[in-house]
Amino acid sequence: MEDSTLFDVAIIGGGIVGTATLYKLQKRNPELRIVLIEKEKSLAAHQTGHNSGVIHSGLYYTPGSLKARNCVKGRKELVAFAQEHGVDHDVCGKVVVATDEKELPYLDKIFNIGLENGIEGIKKINSEEIKEHEPFVEGIAGIWVPVTGIIDFVGATNKMAELAVQQQPESKVELGQKVIAVNNKEDHHEVVTEGKVFKTRKLIFCGGLHADRLARMDDVKLKEKVVGFRGDYYELTEKAKHKVKNLIYPVPNPDFPFLGVHFTRMTNGETECGPNAVFTFKREGYSKTAFSLKDTWSALTYGGTWKLFFGNIKFGINEYRRAFSKRLFLKTLQRMIPSLEMDDLKPGRSGVRALLLRPDGDTRDDFRIEHLNDSIHVLNAPSPAATASLAIGEQIAEMAEEKFGLKMDRVEA
Repeated sequence: MEDSTLFDVAIIGGGIVGTATLYKLQKRNPELRIVLIEKEKSLAAHQTGHNSGVIHSGLYYTPGSLKARNCVKGRKELVAFAQEHGVDHDVCGKVVVATDEKELPYLDKIFNIGLENGIEGIKKINSEEIKEHEPFVEGIAGIWVPVTGIIDFVGATNKMAELAVQQQPESKVELGQKVIAVNNKEDHHEVVTEGKVFKTRKLIFCGGLHADRLARMDDVKLKEKVVGFRGDYYELTEKAKHKVKNLIYPVPNPDFPFLGVHFTRMTNGETECGPNAVFTFKREGYSKTAFSLKDTWSALTYGGTWKLFFGNIKFGINEYRRAFSKRLFLKTLQRMIPSLEMDDLKPGRSGVRALLLRPDGDTRDDFRIEHLNDSIHVLNAPSPAATASLAIGEQIAEMAEEKFGLKMDRVEA
């Protein structure tokens, strides 16, 4: 079925980045007709709805990078948005804890990064001060980060979509529409889904776990591939929840591209412990046995995957062992809270993170947003993309206005 509307812009992907782009572009350009196309029956169904729900401060990201700038700016804007529109959140603060002398140089490094990134109120704390914030944590030194918080990212996403459509009733959010082709016509483009055909003048792709496939569908020459990593969580049982007041993070290992297992008090009242990070055999696979031949073949026939594996063999083996051993997971958590016991943990949920993996196996790429003809592609938006979503949306909106000539076209109309 063909939608008769000729939209000014079609946004493919209804996670928080795609929806924030809809919200920002519509707010800046109220008369534009925009369609947001999402393959699931609800927004924020994958990375947005399966992450740790943390409002990141910007502590870990290279000063001057898109991650650093957008995280700090986006965090402030996200908190203001949540306050204005009643999205469940709490700026509760977190502690980063060093438990070994070997971690102290990197603790100092990330503290200095935080200062360079302008993070408000961060300070170094000693073992006694750690206990003032988290009485059950045992550490030799730490960092107190008061601007870190927690938020309902799904609620924030839905509110952004609601506000955008209120701004322009001719704009639409189309759910349950999996994109299978993009056809370029003389004066417009057709976005073909399994159920409809949408006509649009310009395209913005925010495909997350499928960013590389959507890019190739739009004839983007891309050397990299998206590789998925599953993260498993445990939750604290009722008898153990008092052992975590807010957020507790380890000092991240600089040689491993993830932050390590941590404790997160969620907005729903639960307290999560995790995640680990293991290669997933399905990009949207949230169980240990999830498997997709297409996704597995794509990842394991790509040289960058094997270079990542061989470069992180020790870490990878340890992560897989933890994925299948509650005892080993507990042992990792006990580095920060030694009093935790086996019956303090119950199985929790899982999430999958998309990493745009370079051919050399490097995962530590910055946010990556590229323009090509009538399209903009968000090719890489790992953590802290959810925190930074409104800043990323603003950046994409500005790029769209410049590259697509939207303001010029609007004046002419």
